[in-house]
Amino acid sequence: MQAQIQALLAQAGGAGGERGTTGSNMGSHMEVAKPAIFNGEAGRVGGFITACRLYIKMKLRGNTVEEQVQWVLTYVQGGSTDVWKENMMDELESGEAEYESVEEFLTCLRKEFGGGEEESVKAVELRKMEQGRKTMEEFVQEFKRAVRGSGYEGRPLVEKFKRGINGGI
Repeated sequence: MQAQIQALLAQAGGAGGERGTTGSNMGSHMEVAKPAIFNGEAGRVGGFITACRLYIKMKLRGNTVEEQVQWVLTYVQGGSTDVWKENMMDELESGEAEYESVEEFLTCLRKEFGGGEEESVKAVELRKMEQGRKTMEEFVQEFKRAVRGSGYEGRPLVEKFKRGINGGI
């Protein structure tokens, strides 16, 4: 039995005395499911974030926060998320948005697209309402894009509007 254990450890890339080093790198050799594409549906944000956390912990632990955030953004697609993602990428590139950890970014994503609290879910439902061919969320994201860099950024009315949007309408 001891010989079998030693053989398995050797196959995994380490001997009995090196368990500490192989254990910390086990994730890079394990198969981990990537998250499903997230399209902004409030009821799916929690599962999406959990899948992202697990994959990042197992496969992207050594990457920078910026790389981890960009990886998450590759799985955010469709509906109102496209405009939000474009705005987020612009803010990241310009330095307007910086995250100290990917967890901080995931919290921002949860706040933006639901989060599970009844009030937040209601706000998201309101944002999904359509007027013409656009959802309210698409109008909100277009407003944010138009205001950024317009000279109106920081003015009380715009800031009150943005707080209302981010705080649940």
